[in-house]
Amino acid sequence: MKKTVEEGRLLRIFVGENHRHHGIPLFEAIIQKAREKGLAGATILKAVEGYGIHKKIHTHRLLELAEEMPIIIEIVDTPEKIESFLPLLDEMIKEGAITLEDVKLIRYTPD
Repeated sequence: MKKTVEEGRLLRIFVGENHRHHGIPLFEAIIQKAREKGLAGATILKAVEGYGIHKKIHTHRLLELAEEMPIIIEIVDTPEKIESFLPLLDEMIKEGAITLEDVKLIRYTPD
């Protein structure tokens, strides 16, 4: 095993489960684009409960409120690669939020 440590950036994207981009779920489109651009790693998380700009609570506990659950996409890579990915998100996201955090990126890879 090989271990490398470097400065990284965590990109966290908050969108709705029903948001679309060219007919497919936005979260799928974003993760496909991240993979296509060679970003180090991405994960999609479905929230249990949350609210956004409209302040409407979305929760899995009530069927009528569960149709637009919050989705969080986390992508990590070097600061330069994350910054170069942001303009693509500007074209894809119509409603949502993004956060950026500087992180220590520790990668474990086979020898």
